[in-house]
Amino acid sequence: MNILIDISHPAHVHFFKNAIRIWEEHGHAVKITARDKDVTLKLLDDYGLSYKSLSKIGQGFWGLSFELLQHESKLVSIAKNFRADVILEIGGTFIVHAGKLLGIKTVVFSDTEHAKLSNLITFPFASYICTPDSYKDDLGKKHIKYPGYQELAYLHPDRFLPNPDTLSVAGLELTEKFFILRFVSWGASHDIGQKGLSVAEKIKLVELLKEQGKVLITSEGSLPVALEPYQIHVSPKHIHDLLYYSSMYVGEGATMATEAAILGTPSIYINPLGSGNLDEIIHKYELIYHYPSGELALAAISDLVNKADLKEVHKLRQKKMLDEKIDVTRWMVNFVESLQ
Repeated sequence: MNILIDISHPAHVHFFKNAIRIWEEHGHAVKITARDKDVTLKLLDDYGLSYKSLSKIGQGFWGLSFELLQHESKLVSIAKNFRADVILEIGGTFIVHAGKLLGIKTVVFSDTEHAKLSNLITFPFASYICTPDSYKDDLGKKHIKYPGYQELAYLHPDRFLPNPDTLSVAGLELTEKFFILRFVSWGASHDIGQKGLSVAEKIKLVELLKEQGKVLITSEGSLPVALEPYQIHVSPKHIHDLLYYSSMYVGEGATMATEAAILGTPSIYINPLGSGNLDEIIHKYELIYHYPSGELALAAISDLVNKADLKEVHKLRQKKMLDEKIDVTRWMVNFVESLQ
């Protein structure tokens, strides 16, 4: 098979990286196209994955609209010349119209019900839409569900082994208490009209946590000058090692909140937006604490951070979740190969 993969977000590099290796071992040809967003291209370079960058993330509604047209037009040419048998993407907005035009099967992976606009212009044109079985909406005959989360494609114990050597690279000791903070840019189409923590709340959060341990920040956008000393300066491919060993994750990013939860790290998600998989992780497995505003989160964090056994409790909850979920990479490899 000729498998074309379009990558539009850093987490999508992790999602596909193991499957790419397996497909190539199975004799399939794999081509990668990408979007220049945050550290996406850096991650692809770090993993030694060859790619063609098609666009840079647009700003606001019109910027995103222009980027969509630019990205899609380039993708049509590449898919045609590559003679792709199938095109894959998380979200899928960049691939489905090209696939429809060229008569190529498209597989869209999604876990974001609230991405109403992008889903509206994507799902009707997709060949298959693959979601966690916790996904709330019924997408009809093309809807394929699996018992897992996208993050289990790369953080399932069969795929991920934490490396303690990463701690020394970040200036940390194995026994040291530290916290990972994540701030997003609020530039995605489903973020339009939403907002996150204020500068004052970010500073207050850091002041609260630094009394308990070291604070490390990863951010899509620029940080206030007062918070710049806390920014992480390690390769983005090491972030999951740090999440695994950290005492707590706090942030606006749903992907990293889910990653922390899957790794057994107490996870505080500060964002008004939710999803089916987040609801399941929050309510069934109790691995994420969700707060729609900074004010509510700060009050809860001051209490949670003082619970000495918090991480041990989360490790027990993590085991229950892993016992009921699958290695998503193995499932994805088999599903795509079944299409040939």
